[in-house]
Amino acid sequence: MKRFIAEFKEFINRGNVLDLAVGVVIGGAFTAIITAVVEGLLTPIIGLLIPDTTFAEWAPGGFQIGAVINAIIVFVLTALVVFLIVKAANKALPKKEEAPEEPAGPTTEELLAEIRDLLKKDQE
Repeated sequence: MKRFIAEFKEFINRGNVLDLAVGVVIGGAFTAIITAVVEGLLTPIIGLLIPDTTFAEWAPGGFQIGAVINAIIVFVLTALVVFLIVKAANKALPKKEEAPEEPAGPTTEELLAEIRDLLKKDQE
């Protein structure tokens, strides 16, 4: 039991757990924003483009096909909004500086030519 507690303590003290917790909390708050944009703005706009259509209530033969179609539309719109927000955030955030490349060493041909020249010099 002591080993289990020690492993758990080590797990909790890692930075990844804290990062994950922050991500979950922020994700929950972000979900509310995305839901509001999709359900409050985009879905009504689609409703204006396709009049007299309520997919969510369409259920021929008792199968709730409309609910499935509605869920797919909401998913696609949600994915689109998340994509646009991530794309905008990537543009707004400063880019990470890339590590400078190390200077390239001599090529094999250059090394062989140097060896040849040294051998010629030794023979003279």
